[in-house]
Amino acid sequence: MKDITGKNALVTGSSRGVGRQIAIGLAEQGCNIIIHGRTKDSSKETLNLLKKYNVNNYSVFGDLSDKDQINNLITQVKVLGIQVDILYNNAAIMRPYREDIWTHTEEDWLETYKVNVLAMYKLCSAFIPSMIKNNYGRVVNVSSRIMNQPQLSPYGASKWAVDKLSHDLAFALKDTPVRLNFLDPGWLQTDMGGENAENPVEAVIPGALVPVLIDNDGPNGEFFSAMDFKV
Repeated sequence: MKDITGKNALVTGSSRGVGRQIAIGLAEQGCNIIIHGRTKDSSKETLNLLKKYNVNNYSVFGDLSDKDQINNLITQVKVLGIQVDILYNNAAIMRPYREDIWTHTEEDWLETYKVNVLAMYKLCSAFIPSMIKNNYGRVVNVSSRIMNQPQLSPYGASKWAVDKLSHDLAFALKDTPVRLNFLDPGWLQTDMGGENAENPVEAVIPGALVPVLIDNDGPNGEFFSAMDFKV
């Protein structure tokens, strides 16, 4: 298991839900955390929860459906003057459930892909090159194993795109010490997963940390299921 004490992690969508649990789990491992929320004030609760850990905490914000806000988010991180060692692309959206599966709108598709795929790619583009130069990096792209849900087609299709993007980017990193993998957090009781989900949100840990704690020659371009490590 790789020691990540003193490393810096950017966790998108960490103002609540799965992202918050990942941020707390990384902080417990001694990792400094860059929290991300859609707005400047949305991360306050997560930051308060992190105060008890002996790590540095930072906060950035931006709506990942807006290219200007993504660029501003990247600038905010770079202004911090610290190396991003771990990029956890957790943020995602799910457009409304459509009983009539033929009524997904163009906006449903475009907004979903902007946040779930394009923003992920742009953040990888912004931070992976410096990881390569620094001879260390871990990237985890949050995917999903949602199946047989045409009522949520834009979301499901975007997550398959995450898998493909992850495979392709990992191939480019195969001869570097940067490891990029993708993870299904499982069906969890979050705002997105709903109250009837099989597991509480806390169950995402420790599984969500496994692809971060691998060695430099560890898995790359592989799929992880957080529920495989459920305690």
